[in-house]
Amino acid sequence: MSDNISREVAEAHWSKTKNLMLITLAIWAFFSFFIHFFVVPMNNIVILGFPLGFYMAAQGSLIVFVVLIFWFAARQNAIDEEFGVAED
Repeated sequence: MSDNISREVAEAHWSKTKNLMLITLAIWAFFSFFIHFFVVPMNNIVILGFPLGFYMAAQGSLIVFVVLIFWFAARQNAIDEEFGVAED
């Protein structure tokens, strides 16, 4: 982080960054662990000929992870711009 920002601004920036990180980790944990715990009941739901549990295990979680990466990067960039510490 730049040396030209005050301590209060740096703490506010870290607070928002930490909250974003915790939200991202919660979403990641949900789609990494909790969805897969309920694969058997979700297999009763069929989408495009595939059981939902199978789809979430094979493709759905991976799609969510890729979207999550881009969402996190965009939100973090917005936070950095808000506090004047964005990269060029």
